Amino acid sequence: MSGARAPVGDWPVEHREEVLPAWSFRLGGASGDGLLRRHGSALLRLLHWREEPVLVGIVQASPRRVIFAARALSDEGARHGIERMRFATGVDDDLREFHESFGGDALLGRALRAHPSLRPSRKPTAWEALTAAITEQLIEIERAILIQRQLIARLGRRCERSGLRDAASPGAVAGEAPARLQSFGLAETRAFALRRTAAAVHRGTIDLEGDPEASWSRLRAIPGVGAWTVEYMALHGQGRYDQVPAADLGFLKLVGTLIAGRPQALADEAEVRGLLEPYGAWRGLAGEYLTWAARRNLLPARPPTPRRPATTPVPPSRRRDLHPAGTRW
Repeated sequence: MSGARAPVGDWPVEHREEVLPAWSFRLGGASGDGLLRRHGSALLRLLHWREEPVLVGIVQASPRRVIFAARALSDEGARHGIERMRFATGVDDDLREFHESFGGDALLGRALRAHPSLRPSRKPTAWEALTAAITEQLIEIERAILIQRQLIARLGRRCERSGLRDAASPGAVAGEAPARLQSFGLAETRAFALRRTAAAVHRGTIDLEGDPEASWSRLRAIPGVGAWTVEYMALHGQGRYDQVPAADLGFLKLVGTLIAGRPQALADEAEVRGLLEPYGAWRGLAGEYLTWAARRNLLPARPPTPRRPATTPVPPSRRRDLHPAGTRW
């Protein structure tokens, strides 16, 4: 964790956990918004436990050994930071059932065998994923990243010890006028939607870390928050592998090309959901593989004959024990 500017002694608490991944795992890279940074072989991320800054470093020492180290002002803060980054990396998610069920799948089997460690990118908190969804809706990803960087630079919490910034909190966003949010590049409707959701989360009217389904229905009641936004947040911020943002333009283009057999064809949302429905509780992960496989020409020329939907329920991502007994992959 040498990427931090301050010396080790400036942090009262240090905590370290070594984790055996629950399934084939490969540590990812830095995030486009600049919050997750690479320093040598390590990833660094500043988080907050309540109002306390927490600096978390992650190193993959070997395929079966991932090290999380946190520096904080309290033991609770350090443990919270590591728990959030374990969630964000998906290191504790056991994907064996998905791979055993669909490793020979006509549509995605080649991709599963080629990249068994693929996971959806995640944010440490559902609020961050919701912010990303609102800023990314209906615009190019490059422009959305610029908006996210503006939000972080202007409203994010800066840590004097590390020199790093955390994401803007719901309270910070709720306290800004929509015109200020628009000055970061957000369209007017997006600015109002972001401010309203931030206010609801800050007040506790919407609990993104509690019952997921309850948060989804309350979010959908906010003007400007639709199914795509909620499904994106659920997949990337709540660890729900059964949720897929089917209205994503990338999915509509990809599935349209698969179904019609020609470029530029555009599917509708129902056709995207129909293609991924057979994967049941793993629809979201299947969607990630669909996109990854398309970029690497690993998909068949035409989609296979639809299969019966998978019916085995899969619980949301949950934290496993630090050192699970036995090897799972």
